Amino acid sequence: MKVPIRTCVACRQPQPKKQLLRVVKTPQGEIKLDSTGRANGRGAYICNRAQCVQDAVKKKLFNRNFKMNIDDSVYTRLLEEYNEQKQN
Repeated sequence: MKVPIRTCVACRQPQPKKQLLRVVKTPQGEIKLDSTGRANGRGAYICNRAQCVQDAVKKKLFNRNFKMNIDDSVYTRLLEEYNEQKQN
């Protein structure tokens, strides 16, 4: 069976889709962490490593993927969601 491969926006390393976190831009324009991997909207993938998440936030890497300027508060919220998910 073929395994879907996606590329991390921070480190640019291709990895199996199930090993990556998905950040989605919903049809309403909301940016959020998609824990199910099935949310409706445009997705971008990032490694489940703290360094990649921090790089994506610091360099605002999702702006390019979603073709829009994303507010700093959204990046802060994504980082908080990632930290909560890691604790659980």
